[in-house]
Amino acid sequence: MIKFTEEHEWVDTETFAVGITDYAASELGDIVFIDLPEAGTAVTAGEEIVGIDSAKAVSGVNAPFDGEVIEVNEALADAPESVTPDTAMETWFVKVQPTDPAAAAALMDEDAYRSMIG
Repeated sequence: MIKFTEEHEWVDTETFAVGITDYAASELGDIVFIDLPEAGTAVTAGEEIVGIDSAKAVSGVNAPFDGEVIEVNEALADAPESVTPDTAMETWFVKVQPTDPAAAAALMDEDAYRSMIG
């Protein structure tokens, strides 16, 4: 099941893959650089774990919950432009093992997210 954060990240609650929403990708424009963390990095909810440079802004992906980065999508370092509004919901940046798996379930569902972005 996919859940969402107020900062426009999505989380697959089965694999704990984390990415940005199509909305976020459209707001960023062309992505030119992605700074990924190392596997094994401890993360804290709300803190930036991935840096994104785009044609319009410098942004980031925040940790949706406390945990540890267990896998990194290394292909994005060489092809940051592959994250577009058409592919964002299928492109994960990192997988984060939550300290408390219930934290992922507490995120917004799709209806709540769609209401938030209006």
